[in-house]
Amino acid sequence: MRLVNITNSYKRLVAQQLATTAADYVKVYSLGKTTVLYTRSSKSSEILIENKVRNVQQNEIDFVLEKLANRTASSDDLTILNDGQLVEITIPTPSLTSA
Repeated sequence: MRLVNITNSYKRLVAQQLATTAADYVKVYSLGKTTVLYTRSSKSSEILIENKVRNVQQNEIDFVLEKLANRTASSDDLTILNDGQLVEITIPTPSLTSA
């Protein structure tokens, strides 16, 4: 498997995400017929994985998590919502608290 950066093909989506959400970083990737949207803000990172033809496979979820977030699907801090053709993964950003 290979993630291909296709952000330049989605300039309108990226501009909209940056303008209307708290995101300060947006990238779009292709994993064959599967599209991956990665957004990051000061509070969390989100990964959306979508395939309009079939359900997203677990090996695709594992691959994307490893490559983009350096995590596994069994990581305790992840929230994964799997709706078959659309998977949403939320990764909270550790807060920096004063001791």
